[in-house]
Amino acid sequence: MAQKKITQTAGRTQLGQFAPEFARLNDDILFGEVWSRNDLLNLRDRSLVTLTSLISQGITDSSLTYHLQEAKKNGITRTEIAEIITHIAFYAGWPKAWAAFRQAKEVWKEETAAEDAKARFQQEMIFPIGEPNTAYAQYFKGNSYLARVSAEQIAIANVTFEPGCRNNWHIHHATKGGGQMLIGVAGRGWYQEWGKPATEILPGTVIHIPAGVKHWHGADADSWFAHLAIEIEGENTSNEWLEPVSDKAYEKVNE
Repeated sequence: MAQKKITQTAGRTQLGQFAPEFARLNDDILFGEVWSRNDLLNLRDRSLVTLTSLISQGITDSSLTYHLQEAKKNGITRTEIAEIITHIAFYAGWPKAWAAFRQAKEVWKEETAAEDAKARFQQEMIFPIGEPNTAYAQYFKGNSYLARVSAEQIAIANVTFEPGCRNNWHIHHATKGGGQMLIGVAGRGWYQEWGKPATEILPGTVIHIPAGVKHWHGADADSWFAHLAIEIEGENTSNEWLEPVSDKAYEKVNE
């Protein structure tokens, strides 16, 4: 299956009147055909090859910035670009890598700030932040992380929320027993039952959630937050995920 065709207009925008043929080759051939020609190399692969070529030649002008930005769009992460440039350094030269790193830091600065905040938050608690909570990501707004603390006797997980992250309204069902208990570990968060005011969760706060109660929990808008989630044993237990917490309702909690 042919790769999605890239539409590029930079050539005609910047050089259309001065060098129309060069502009056409840039927009229609280089990007319109070469970058789009097949899926033997996907866009991420092509970005990797292009960055390697530019950095190896010592090209650190706006073209490198553009291709770093495109590499980010094509799925290359902050951690990966750091490893890529480090690897290139041993073949292309240390000064070229330094120059490339200066531009890469600017392109990935938001991710760098988020990673730094995440690392600082990890220092506040003894439990690990864990891995991205991909299995339940569809039921969360924002990014969350999950670290299994115990799977024996009682299921316990440390759940970490980035600022503003919260899960959907949901209900823990059981015909007998069941429910959940939350224990605040670090940061500031909120718990709210349907039709009731929200309750602040700080380190050491214990929240008891009976089966059958509609509720949500998550981070404060301005704080990372982590809690232990303890599943209470019961009969015929299940979890029902419901609608997201609206921005209006969440903002009211954070007033």
